Amino acid sequence: METRSITLPACAAVLLAGIGCTLLAAFQPQLLVLWIGLFVAAALVTFFLVRRGLRAQALGVARYVTELSALPVKAPIADSAFGPVLNAAAQNNREVQGRQNILQESRHQLETLLEGMQDAVLGVDAAGRVQWSNGPMRRLMNRDTAGGSVRHGHALVHTFRDPALLAAVQTTLDQHTPCECRSEYVLPGRIFQVNASPLPGGGAVVVLHDRTEAEEMERTQRDFVANVSHELRTPLTSIVGYVETVIDHETLSGPAREFLDTVLKNASRMHRLTEDLLLLARVEQAENPLDLQPVEAETLLRDALRTVSGSSYAETARFEIAGTTTRNVLADENAIMQVLGNLLENAVKYSSGRPDPPHVVVGVTEHASTGMVEFRVQDFGPGIPSEHLPRIFERFYRVEKARSRATGGTGLGLSIARHLVEQHGGRIWVESSLGEGSTFLFTLPVTD
Repeated sequence: METRSITLPACAAVLLAGIGCTLLAAFQPQLLVLWIGLFVAAALVTFFLVRRGLRAQALGVARYVTELSALPVKAPIADSAFGPVLNAAAQNNREVQGRQNILQESRHQLETLLEGMQDAVLGVDAAGRVQWSNGPMRRLMNRDTAGGSVRHGHALVHTFRDPALLAAVQTTLDQHTPCECRSEYVLPGRIFQVNASPLPGGGAVVVLHDRTEAEEMERTQRDFVANVSHELRTPLTSIVGYVETVIDHETLSGPAREFLDTVLKNASRMHRLTEDLLLLARVEQAENPLDLQPVEAETLLRDALRTVSGSSYAETARFEIAGTTTRNVLADENAIMQVLGNLLENAVKYSSGRPDPPHVVVGVTEHASTGMVEFRVQDFGPGIPSEHLPRIFERFYRVEKARSRATGGTGLGLSIARHLVEQHGGRIWVESSLGEGSTFLFTLPVTD
């Protein structure tokens, strides 16, 4: 640079003046003052030249750093003392710009995905303030019937007033776990499934899925099934009664008796099906409130075993109790007896047909950490394939349709059991291995 070409000779002159002062002090003392003056003058000139050069380079660095925000970056001057620093800064700037471009592209893709969703979605921070929302959420809350809008930057309560929704979101924020609920107060006449999930950096994402049409269809189906079952109940009862009377009090030929036995068998099966359908409809619609009372868990288990062991299908079955507890559970005794009876009946029937008599193991375990008591019914039958486990508690779902018809099952028992257990505040599930059997488990809340 030009500055360097000026400052280097000046520095050499100062050095020579210093050497001259030293020699004069040794050989010509009378000229020492003159040389000292020249030395000071040269030093001052050198100082100002160096200062000017540094200022010029500093201004060059400032201009270069300013240009870093725009790509491509102007290359630094090769012989600049700050060249390596500027090169490193330019490289870092390019890397930062690359990361920013990737983040912006990812954010754009996420925004496109959220805007394309049918469900309404919004995000809240760790303090519960609304940070963002997608188009369906904004359109949902801007309806005239909603009486409100999405209030970004404000607490969630300024957007939603439903206590169940607010409680679910607060639970997710406090415990950092997913939470869900059913909401009927987001919009009048609409039903939403609300799912709140925690975000890694704090806060939560809330998804509202409109289930109004689905629940209306389900309600129509339940009403239809209940009405049809109710209409079939009386004639089926009459058919079963008349056929039993003819079989018991009339002299019949072999073919006639076989024919009537077939009629009685199928009419009885249809009668059980209508009874189960009516019961399921009552359970799903909660027409009969549960009579929750403290009941000893062991008593429930032993009473259910006593009832099932006296049935004709369990004459050869062997029941084993593996662990009990005398802790009380909060339960409707009749409802839980029905759940246990259904599970025990299935365990016996689906263990039949093997070389050994049916063997069923039952037990009760208290889980103090969760405040629940766990009931289990284990059989050693053929087991349930894993692909059927998620649907095993659905209405009319059968793993082996031919076997279910042969055992007289209606396909509704497990669905009824699930609804009854969930109404108690418990949970029911199954664990199974092919060739080793299945274990059905459900929980009930502990009470003092």
